[in-house]
Amino acid sequence: MSHKITLIPGDGIGPEITSAVVRIIEATGVAIEWDSYIAGAEALSRYGDPLPENVLESIRANKIALKGPLTTPVGKGFASVNVRLRKTLDLYANLRPVRNIPGLVTPFGDLNMVVVRENTEGLYSGIEHEVIPGVVESLKIITEKASTRIARYAFEYARREGRKKITAIHKANIMKLSDGLFLDCFRKVAPEYPEIEADDKIVDNTCMQLVMRPQQFDMLLLENLYGDIVSDLAAGLVGGLGIVPGANIGELGAVFEAVHGSAPDIAGKGLANPTALLQSGILMLRYLDERKAADLIERAMIYTLAEKKVRTRDLGGTASTTEYTEAVVASMRELGG
Repeated sequence: MSHKITLIPGDGIGPEITSAVVRIIEATGVAIEWDSYIAGAEALSRYGDPLPENVLESIRANKIALKGPLTTPVGKGFASVNVRLRKTLDLYANLRPVRNIPGLVTPFGDLNMVVVRENTEGLYSGIEHEVIPGVVESLKIITEKASTRIARYAFEYARREGRKKITAIHKANIMKLSDGLFLDCFRKVAPEYPEIEADDKIVDNTCMQLVMRPQQFDMLLLENLYGDIVSDLAAGLVGGLGIVPGANIGELGAVFEAVHGSAPDIAGKGLANPTALLQSGILMLRYLDERKAADLIERAMIYTLAEKKVRTRDLGGTASTTEYTEAVVASMRELGG
């Protein structure tokens, strides 16, 4: 079966790591037609919009995309393209598996958890305005529809992937109405999945527990802003944002992405580590039911990193992006027979 996939190389190191991941995926033999478009800073300079309509049309048609990192200006400039993508296409579930890679030593040992984040509302939506000079109001919107939908997605994922426990993360002791509604929706959905344990924790306590006893967690379910913060914290437990994958999933499609920044300081130097986007590509292949190819890439990636001979500089090695990519491809040939 052939797949047509929208490809968004992104800004900064994006084109380098995207090219690397395309090279590795194509080496599996899976038939893919890449439908490539630009977005982000380059699209803004060319078309006056960092998210041109043709990008959205392509994703709507293909129902799946692989995306490199896009630059988001801090405190000024255009709004986050990532947020616009999620809201415009209603990609309501952000999925962030957090798993250590054998051979990469971290202080926290073996970890295998999944962070599920509601993607469309809450404080992260950026609904804010200036009331009077010097006073800014930011609105936190929580709805029963979105909270129920993300809770059900988390439980369905847990059932499908054999997960045993979901912990809802909130601040309902203070925000009794907004976070209270999110928590109440979770508790209403939980009885439909009796085989999956359901509990909840306050977000600040969760952050402490994550750096003290992270192995206690299986799946975390969070509203938008908490999910953004906690998913990065969790990534730090296994080596950072250069390691972990990310996906934004909705009823009509999905965008798989690198969750780290565009690193313009090393762009074009051949130093970028494509592992995070590669892991996202593995998620994408599984989403497409190309599990054999996904498993082969994963085994080859782990083998390459465990050998410790070919690693990019951020992982303590000296390899270039291309050298690392070709090492993974060579490992695939070796492991695949």
